[in-house]
Amino acid sequence: MDLSVVILAAGESKRLRSKRTKVLHTLAGKPIIFYAVRTARELSSRPPVLVVGRGEAEVRSVLGDSVLYARQEQRLGTGHAVLQARDLLLGQSEAVLVCYGDMPLLKLETLRELVRVFDEARPVMTMLTAISEDSMGFGHVVRSPGGRVLKVVEEADATPEQLAIKELNCGVYCFNSEWLWENLPRLPMSAKGEYYLTDMVALATSQRLPIEPITTSDIEEVLGINQRVQLARAEAIMRRRINESLMLNGVTMLDPLTTYADYGVQVEADTTILPNTCLWGEIEIGPDCVIGPNTVLRDCRVGAGCTIESSFIEGAVIEDGCSIGPFARIRPGTVLEEGVHIGSFGEVKNATMGRGVRMGHFSYVGDAQVGEGVNIGAGAVTCNYDGRQKHRTEIGEGAFIGSGSMLVAPLHIGAGAVIGAGAVVTHDVPAGEVVYGVPARPHGRR
Repeated sequence: MDLSVVILAAGESKRLRSKRTKVLHTLAGKPIIFYAVRTARELSSRPPVLVVGRGEAEVRSVLGDSVLYARQEQRLGTGHAVLQARDLLLGQSEAVLVCYGDMPLLKLETLRELVRVFDEARPVMTMLTAISEDSMGFGHVVRSPGGRVLKVVEEADATPEQLAIKELNCGVYCFNSEWLWENLPRLPMSAKGEYYLTDMVALATSQRLPIEPITTSDIEEVLGINQRVQLARAEAIMRRRINESLMLNGVTMLDPLTTYADYGVQVEADTTILPNTCLWGEIEIGPDCVIGPNTVLRDCRVGAGCTIESSFIEGAVIEDGCSIGPFARIRPGTVLEEGVHIGSFGEVKNATMGRGVRMGHFSYVGDAQVGEGVNIGAGAVTCNYDGRQKHRTEIGEGAFIGSGSMLVAPLHIGAGAVIGAGAVVTHDVPAGEVVYGVPARPHGRR
């Protein structure tokens, strides 16, 4: 079946008390709107139509040309919002799915079922409902004694008897497109001066046309985000789903409640994540690692068999068999090749550390190329900044950098060279030479 998707995203952030457009607030590392757009692309090969309001420029800056845009100039209700998409979609598809940009927990499987029932039964509309003791501000679904859906009554307009109805309208529909575009302009204006999309249900009933309801048993799916409290609740639900998916794929989490993984994080089987660990952004972690506790990884790739304890790592590539920490900081642009060890409170920035490099505690290496098998003693520092610009340090394979030494860049230290403890090195050191002192002077060969 040919399907178009309309996502309503013109809501403002008044109840969030924010300057930022509501659907651009983040949830598990992605903008809220990301989830509705991702689901829409799974449902249809056509780009979804996003109905936007005053935050259009912000939304465009994030989504670009991945969606089509329809602008709702005046806030005249959900029916009026969908009507703004008519010019883009008229005559384009058999069915139109309408959902909300601030309902990120709605599962793809649920929407596929809504579309499947529409495709098989061919009513004028299918609608998603939920059973809940908490009305969440949704409209109440009124049925006939025989169980046929008659109408939806908004909470503000409901009688006490109608407020007692536990079946709620979630605001998600699949419409026959021809009927939708013909009847949307017929919606009556509410007492609030708005056109409710929910009134399409009563309109279909008045025309004696069939409506097929689909009821979800998971009330979490239809949580909308209008307040920070709801945003926090949705965050907890989304992260629980992410963690459950990782664990089902072979990842051990000692305490899932204190493990925070963003959407899209990839962790291979037999890796253990310890408490108070944050996996943010684009993350890939290989098998047989131990990550944490009290560790933050952001936009990193970690190989197999690594141990990272109580450390902060950002924008780095960590190859197989590395050990880091505790309390290390690895900054953007860093590559740790196989088997590198970074000790307590060590810091590396924009540097490549060759295979088997060992760097002691309290050391700093920045803007450097360090060869295979180099040993960097405790408290050694590459002095890479002269107050105006950064300079690089090159250290050849097998070199020994003594504790507390200062390597003043730009600098080249040859393979197998030895830098004595506490030396201040201001000139290049040839391969195999031994230097020490302040300033460092040669004292023979290794």
